[in-house]
Amino acid sequence: MNRRKFLGGTASAAGVSLLPGTAAAAEGDLAARVRRHLDRALAAGSPSVVCGVIRGAQRHIAGASQEGPAPDGRTVFQLGSIGKTLTATALARAVHAGTARLDAPLVLPPGFRIPRKGPRRITLADLATHTSGLPSLPPNLLAEADPYDPYAHYTLDDLAAGLAETTLGTEPGSVHQYSNLGFGLLGQALAFDDVDAMLRRWVTAPLRLADTTTALRPDMASRKAIGHLAGDPVPDWHDSVLSGAGTSLYSTAGDMLRYLGAQLRPERSPLRDAIELTQRPHFTVDQKLRLGLGWHLSTLSGGRTMIWHTGATGGFSTCAAFSRQSMTAVVGMVNTYSEETATELRPVDALTFSLLAELDEA
Repeated sequence: MNRRKFLGGTASAAGVSLLPGTAAAAEGDLAARVRRHLDRALAAGSPSVVCGVIRGAQRHIAGASQEGPAPDGRTVFQLGSIGKTLTATALARAVHAGTARLDAPLVLPPGFRIPRKGPRRITLADLATHTSGLPSLPPNLLAEADPYDPYAHYTLDDLAAGLAETTLGTEPGSVHQYSNLGFGLLGQALAFDDVDAMLRRWVTAPLRLADTTTALRPDMASRKAIGHLAGDPVPDWHDSVLSGAGTSLYSTAGDMLRYLGAQLRPERSPLRDAIELTQRPHFTVDQKLRLGLGWHLSTLSGGRTMIWHTGATGGFSTCAAFSRQSMTAVVGMVNTYSEETATELRPVDALTFSLLAELDEA
């Protein structure tokens, strides 16, 4: 296993070339379609899986398990890098409030050196589109990291020291390079040392995402799935510094369906302007991939746009995708870490993308 890729979460743009092509519309109702995809995720080795779907006015959540009770819409999973879209939404709210600009340079308190390469400084838009030139992780993260909880030890003092050692691989704004460090810094730029409270105040509370939080309440702990790595139970990840990257966020399929519902119909959301700004293309990687703020934009076989993000922590894998043209959204969550290969998507990504393509064409 590539340890740096593992600690960095899912390099979510990598799977774009593996997105499904034309999908034949399946027979049967929505529940039967979802069940078939759940069974495929279990067959691929997931201990348990839950899937939530929006299709027009229909909403459906179902789970399945290798053994024991199946997860449902209230079962708690670690969300991973899908949390980056929440940080991007907070940025978009700040832009519309007039307290931030996308083209504003990254600014942190004294003592936090911002690396430079070329004539232009890193902007907030660069961080939100993974075009800052920053590496995936701080250079000093791995040395003291517990591989089962790799961000837990990292402090603001460590971040300041790590930034002093950081060099940019490319000039800001020029090349897409997925960076947990970049989104962690975006969170700190928006609310230094108060990132989790900021996300709650600006995003999760207005959208009524009560179980989307880094603070695992006692009632949530009683509903939480146990994460797995290579078949063995593993602890959750904890992070108080780079949490803007989604590294320690929890959520449920129920909360994620509410979140995706707001993405499908921003006009019904209190965050309408911010959501629209995050979904707008801000950087083109190639013919297959454009970047919003946090979100990835790809084209389904029928020509409609799919907006998506994947996520992972040490014991969980997640994927969320939606198409506003067909008013369809899918979220998948499994309680095991997995990696895609050169020819196959992760099981949770295959579930999510294939089901969305199937429902989009049905």
